[in-house]
Amino acid sequence: MTRSAFHFSNPAGEQLAGILETPGSGDIRAVALFAHCFTCTKNIRAASRIAGALADQGIACLRFDFTGLGESEGDFGATGFSANVADLVAAAGALEEELAAPALLIGHSLGGTAVLMAAKEIPSCVAVATLGAPDSAGHVAHLFADGIDEIRTQGQATVSIGGRPFQLRRQFVEDLEAQPLEPALGDLKRALLVMHSPLDAIVSIDHATAIFTAAKHPKSFVSLDRADHLLTDGRDTAYAANVIAAWADRYLPAAVVAAELAGEPGVTAVTEAGSFRTGIQAGPHRLIADEPASVGGQDTGPTPYGLLSAALAACTSMTLQMYAKHKKIALRTASVTVEHDKIHAKDCDECESADGRIDRFERRIRLSGELSGEQRARMLEIADKCPVHRTLHGEVVVSSRLDE
Repeated sequence: MTRSAFHFSNPAGEQLAGILETPGSGDIRAVALFAHCFTCTKNIRAASRIAGALADQGIACLRFDFTGLGESEGDFGATGFSANVADLVAAAGALEEELAAPALLIGHSLGGTAVLMAAKEIPSCVAVATLGAPDSAGHVAHLFADGIDEIRTQGQATVSIGGRPFQLRRQFVEDLEAQPLEPALGDLKRALLVMHSPLDAIVSIDHATAIFTAAKHPKSFVSLDRADHLLTDGRDTAYAANVIAAWADRYLPAAVVAAELAGEPGVTAVTEAGSFRTGIQAGPHRLIADEPASVGGQDTGPTPYGLLSAALAACTSMTLQMYAKHKKIALRTASVTVEHDKIHAKDCDECESADGRIDRFERRIRLSGELSGEQRARMLEIADKCPVHRTLHGEVVVSSRLDE
């Protein structure tokens, strides 16, 4: 395992401090992002042990201090739960730039609630695991209940949490109370693992029940048996890390990607044994392809033809924007929708082939902006000059060889 400092900026431009732990071999199975508990730091034992154990199993893991905590800049008392979510999204973006976008989100206590809220804003995320998470951000308010009245009436107060003083403002409390989790759970669209101890004295197991009930499949629950809330026993953190890694293996990209390959040319795809789920490495970017459940896939990513359609749609939109910029046309957005189908050649009036079936891509283009009728007609012509469009219409050679 290799441990290195990792710094990035939150939406306010403040520097947040983290630690990135990567496999000692350099071969990265996937990247995870860990969110610590309320008022904790990246150095809490549970975060450190779980991140290290995941790295030993090929999963790089970033743990960092939320705004105003630990070594991170900012005023904790002036933030709130929504700032934690924004910090996670910023961390995911930084990971994507430096290594690879996170496929796995892990959250402990309120960090678990935060990753559930952040998942929908992190497209690369395919799986979320929580440990001792409350079913609402407002649950943590009981930790500073003695100061709530003063915060509401005076606008701020210094409270003691875990033996440490924190100055909290009214907006902090209001932000905690204004974060409904249930809608996010219903629309999570990621695999979910809920881990909780039935003996948790800080966040009762009823919270795990509420989270599990509100979420849709695929979802799993694992009891942490005799563990306490902070997972202070190393055996509990080792168990949690092993379970998370084993459970996530079903959902993470298939390819084992060496960190140094991130800048290599070409695209690499590796399909899991007995599955259609395929991990794709394109330079520093990671994608997933799959087939729909109706043909035996897991529907965790677009199909190969879906990716080809996406390439045509993206290229068309980029070409139109490039032309508009060159001609100084007031184009705001060019939205392109592509649908692929196979049709009988005899049903295609514009096709040269008369027999068999042919591939048909239907492209629908929507332009917004102050464009004249003549400009719109010209843009439709330009769409056909998209390089991917030309490739599909041109002569294509695919050569194959076996690598050692």
